[in-house]
Amino acid sequence: QVQLVESGGGLVQPGGSLRLSCVQSGYIFSIGTMGWYRQGPGKERELVATITSDGSTNYADSLKGRFTISRDNAKNTVYLQMNSLKPEDTAVYFCNARIRPSTWGPTNDYWGQGTQVTVSS
Repeated sequence: QVQLVESGGGLVQPGGSLRLSCVQSGYIFSIGTMGWYRQGPGKERELVATITSDGSTNYADSLKGRFTISRDNAKNTVYLQMNSLKPEDTAVYFCNARIRPSTWGPTNDYWGQGTQVTVSS
């Protein structure tokens, strides 16, 4: 079974930092672009950042400069470094990946269960 599992969420004070991790497990043929999305209270899920297999990144304009996405291809893991956190960053953060489970099947989007990030004093 293909899985994506996030970790690293928690409670931080405004101005603090947090590093999220998402590791893919289970047999796959290949993995492509990975990314982070978030859903705040009363809001729709929105793009945070994506990163391709060769390291090309894309960020939501409002988050550029504070958040940094990276990946370790050997571990099929994607990270999100979050700095200068604001209360508005409070949300459930979800990991996403484009995965081809086998050479005989199609590529699909997979999602993690989410990890809670709360920014509050």
